[in-house]
Amino acid sequence: MELGDPLGLHRVIPEADPSAPLPLPQRASRLDNDPQKRFASEIVVEVSTLNIDAASFRQMEEEAGDPQGVGAIVLRTIGHRGKQHNPVTGSGGMLLGRVSWVGEAVSERAAVGDRIATLASLSLTPLHVEKVLAVRAASAQVDVEGTAFIFATAPFAKLPKDLNERLALAILDVAGAAPQVARLVAPKQTVLVLGAGGKSGILCCAEARRRLGKSGRLVGIESHPTYAKELNSLGLCDMVVEADARDVVAVRDRVAELTEGEGADVTFSCVNTPGCEMGAILATKDRGKVYFFAMSTSFTACALGAEGVGADVDLLIGNGFAEGHADHTLALVREDNRLRSLFERRYT
Repeated sequence: MELGDPLGLHRVIPEADPSAPLPLPQRASRLDNDPQKRFASEIVVEVSTLNIDAASFRQMEEEAGDPQGVGAIVLRTIGHRGKQHNPVTGSGGMLLGRVSWVGEAVSERAAVGDRIATLASLSLTPLHVEKVLAVRAASAQVDVEGTAFIFATAPFAKLPKDLNERLALAILDVAGAAPQVARLVAPKQTVLVLGAGGKSGILCCAEARRRLGKSGRLVGIESHPTYAKELNSLGLCDMVVEADARDVVAVRDRVAELTEGEGADVTFSCVNTPGCEMGAILATKDRGKVYFFAMSTSFTACALGAEGVGADVDLLIGNGFAEGHADHTLALVREDNRLRSLFERRYT
């Protein structure tokens, strides 16, 4: 049996130009998703649910004109690319399933029968789907019958016994957000979260409140009225503002009003729609930090936009992985009964 490359290069289908260098799986146009092939450095998973990232699900929902049409688009994408790698947003998501086979080179990582959630993006995960069983728009999850392949370097988490699997999947999808907040937020700061009522936004607010304690200020901006109301009920934010983050001037002015003209020390953008980059930048004080967790972000718009308005801020690219991030975020939800109850209502 072939070993296979730890980074998954053995599943990359070369480009038409034979002289072009072989890209890594995430950048590749197509992956070999043949469910019959086995490599000693892979783990094979029977897939039951795809958790599509919010920006990708919203784009597909708008394209289809109906949430149920998302399933057909997912099948089309996987058929063309061998992975769920949205060609419009460039993003993927993650999956839930059962380990069905473990290569001898990675035998210490998992055992047959383990229930796991991948922590690497679907945009780099070889995936073969036979059938879509259900589309659940509220949680951006798609139930399927399929097979996926985990490379030797790709992270995953074994599902906890004390949490509903769908709830755990929803949490693990954005598990990288809270640890990044923990690294960036300090007491007495002013913290702003855009898209604060969504899944990653609420986790950012919960971690920011934990780091701030009773000091500093935490401002959440959310456009969806129900989500804004639910966020307010958690008591995490000092102020919850119902506003559209795409209205960058309104965001700037409202944050300036709430912070006596100072702006935020740290801003986290967790929105699921494009066009919000400058709102985050303009609402942040000079030498502040703006962390873009959302996959809807245009990093060109960030860099050129900040330059164009003379904003001297540090622009940080969101990274869905941080050491220990799965345990960190699951513990955060376990510790707050109100947060756990809200997520159970939404995602199970």
